[in-house]
Amino acid sequence: MKLLEGKTALITGASKGIGRKIAEKFVEHGAKVAFTYLSSIEKGQALEQELLAGGTIVKGYRSDASKFEEAEKLVNDVVADFGTLDIVVNNAGITKDGLLMRMTEQNWDDVLAANLKSIFNLTKAASRIMMKNRKGVFINMSSVVGVQGNAGQANYAASKAGIIGFSKSIARELGSRNIRTNVVAPGFIRTEMTDVLDPKVVEGWAAGIPLKRAGEPEDVANMCVFLASDMSAYVTGQVIAVDGGML
Repeated sequence: MKLLEGKTALITGASKGIGRKIAEKFVEHGAKVAFTYLSSIEKGQALEQELLAGGTIVKGYRSDASKFEEAEKLVNDVVADFGTLDIVVNNAGITKDGLLMRMTEQNWDDVLAANLKSIFNLTKAASRIMMKNRKGVFINMSSVVGVQGNAGQANYAASKAGIIGFSKSIARELGSRNIRTNVVAPGFIRTEMTDVLDPKVVEGWAAGIPLKRAGEPEDVANMCVFLASDMSAYVTGQVIAVDGGML
């Protein structure tokens, strides 16, 4: 059963990690998929070719959603190429970790722009299309760090907490137009970033998780499929942790 048949989705930051798996799962479930990448050009282009083999319509765009004009252009381009837009997964994000005393203003500004302002930009642009259609879904990627904080990640935690407040507000604003907005808060997920860590460090972190393992990108992607589908038609304004019980 293909849960996203006939739907058009835009996924930001999909060239690798969690975003890539979300794109793969959406194609698997029949969605037409537009996705973005920024610095990972070769990975983004390779992903487009791989996803096209799934038999649906797929297109990658090089775009920086933290810039208001680029976000507007991206949405306009997607609608021109695909005809409409039903689902937006705001997944793109960065980290620039450091203790507060060593964190520069640039470190703060860069992370807040990439992680939080980008969601404002894309939501504002895409909501106009969804309001005309009187339907739509936003899925915004936060983190357990946005709920509980983390030493050395004040900028990242602030951006991810901001996503939660923003999303809950948008769920209230747009609910009457049948537009749903939910937040996914991943925990410790195994990606390219964690693959370079000492296996003993990973084992130590996993030992503190009730399910006794790190999560996989597929765990997060499966939740996004559910939230994007009509199976979650009465779910909005929620923060769903995919964290093995960490929170």
